[in-house]
Amino acid sequence: MADGLLAGGGLGSEAMARDHERTGWAAEEEPAPLGKGLFEDEDSCSDCSNHDKPADCKASEVKEFTAEFLEKVLEPSGWRAVWHTNVFKVLVEITDVDFAALKAVVRLADPYLCESQVSTFTLECMKELLDLKEHQLPLQELWVVFDDSGAFDQTALAIEHIRFFYQNIWRSWDEEEEDEYDYFVRCVEPRLRLHYDILEDRVPSGLIVDYQNLLTQCEESYRKFLNLRSSLSNCNSDSEQENISMVEGLKLYSEIEQLKQKLKLIENPLLRYVFGYQKNSNIQAKGIRPSGQKVTHVVSSTMTTGLLQSLVRDKLCPEPCKEEIEIQFHSDPLSAINACYEGDTVIVCPGRYVVHGTFSIADSIELEGYGLPDDIVIEKRGKGDTFVDCTGADIKISSIKFVQHDAVEGILIIHRGKTTLENCVLQCETTGVTVRTSAEFLMKNSDLYGAKGAGIEIYPGSKCTLSDNGIHHCKEGILIKDFLDEHYDIPKITMVNNVIHNNEGYGVVLVKPTIFSDLQENAQDETEENKTFKVQTSGEADVAERVDLEELIECATGKMELYARADLSEQVEGNCEIVNELVAASTQKGQLKKKRLSELGITQADDNLMSQEMFVSIVGNQFKWNGKGSFGTFLF
Repeated sequence: MADGLLAGGGLGSEAMARDHERTGWAAEEEPAPLGKGLFEDEDSCSDCSNHDKPADCKASEVKEFTAEFLEKVLEPSGWRAVWHTNVFKVLVEITDVDFAALKAVVRLADPYLCESQVSTFTLECMKELLDLKEHQLPLQELWVVFDDSGAFDQTALAIEHIRFFYQNIWRSWDEEEEDEYDYFVRCVEPRLRLHYDILEDRVPSGLIVDYQNLLTQCEESYRKFLNLRSSLSNCNSDSEQENISMVEGLKLYSEIEQLKQKLKLIENPLLRYVFGYQKNSNIQAKGIRPSGQKVTHVVSSTMTTGLLQSLVRDKLCPEPCKEEIEIQFHSDPLSAINACYEGDTVIVCPGRYVVHGTFSIADSIELEGYGLPDDIVIEKRGKGDTFVDCTGADIKISSIKFVQHDAVEGILIIHRGKTTLENCVLQCETTGVTVRTSAEFLMKNSDLYGAKGAGIEIYPGSKCTLSDNGIHHCKEGILIKDFLDEHYDIPKITMVNNVIHNNEGYGVVLVKPTIFSDLQENAQDETEENKTFKVQTSGEADVAERVDLEELIECATGKMELYARADLSEQVEGNCEIVNELVAASTQKGQLKKKRLSELGITQADDNLMSQEMFVSIVGNQFKWNGKGSFGTFLF
């Protein structure tokens, strides 16, 4: 940041502090003035205290809107600023402002004050540099010097807004995007929200790194694309070089579009955790203990003789011991988990345990509470990563209550392998349980609530069995992520006798791209068998031809026992709705896959939906008081 004035050719401490205070104050303003300042109409600009809502504009009009905003609030001359680059800081005086170009006309201040990382940067060099720039500098490179009169406070704040916008919100490719009157809603709002979510530690550090890397890649590819396009315009038509450049340009364009799509997924607060963040767990399994011995780890903050006797009777040696059992005692569950090898067991005694790290479980172990879940509470504090990370082949967790506070990531992630959760309570903070591709999750007789995202997120290619659980008071109950990638199968889901209630959105929501929703309208080469399963997903149920509901469910679930007509209620209606949509989704995906294979000259061996065993059972679930209903589809 600009640092102010310094005697004898440098920028000194007094003005430095004042300038830092000024720029720091301006940069830390709430985001509301940014939107309301840059994107409101002319009438509302006249009264800064009377803002209703920001007016929107086209991306191509942003610069014009910005210029109009600055004309109303910026002093055109008479103020000083520090021209701040990566190499130097120099004091300049503003003599005029070119609002349309967002530039200020400047001259060097007298006396000449400069602070440079290069000792050879003399007054003559600076004059030559300004001459090359025709004495015009971008406003966002200027930091207004503090003035006791307060006459330039509005100018300083306006420039901070411009600097913030072009550094954090505007993208160089925005003007070439869809030129519609929704730039603020489509681009500014989600990027602004992401920016403040990052500042307030609501975004995982890995996702932030991913986003910054994607931005850098996209900017670099876009720069190459512009250079290539410029060179093509100067080429002779039909030349071999032009043809090569055209192919390279198309490749770059495709790459840029993919990068932009990934950026938008992270910027969208709903999809941020759905598609943006593919965290890979690097924890390694220890395998079998070198001695070959399996150990039982007992966790208790204090150990009494009565508790020890109960443990021996109920857990450690319920029958006459045929062999010696090695026992290790721990005062906290995290140290016990970290000490585990393949096949170990961790028994957590009643108590409330506060942990600050992540449970990284890479081996097949059992973690069980000794008593009721409400008596064995493990509480995660701090803004760290996931509460429980599972990568083991066969992990079992039972009779424990997990409580999450101030979290950035979900309470439980199954990256791979199988994890069984039984008789547990999950008090979530952000998302609840995430079942990644190729992972298997079995949850029964458990209670999950409080997630600001989805209670359970099910990825393509995973297997999820939910039986006799309560999932409630989350943003969404269960979120099924279909079609994340065409190479992944639809997840295999079993939902039996769950009560999904009081969620803000849907009980169950399916997320899929629009291309699959449009497929059924555009595909002209379906077979008669495929048409039988075709189901309307847009909500116009009265117009679409539907398969008989009982046949549909029977086909989809195979083993499902149908409820009597007299018992059809919200419970059965919700189950049918889920099956209906999932069958439609899988049918569309099958059609697209078949079409692609046929284009490659490869025939599909089997088109039978049942043979794919995509759906095991979706029965007996109750859906109550969910804000948007039992089931919904989110198209992106």
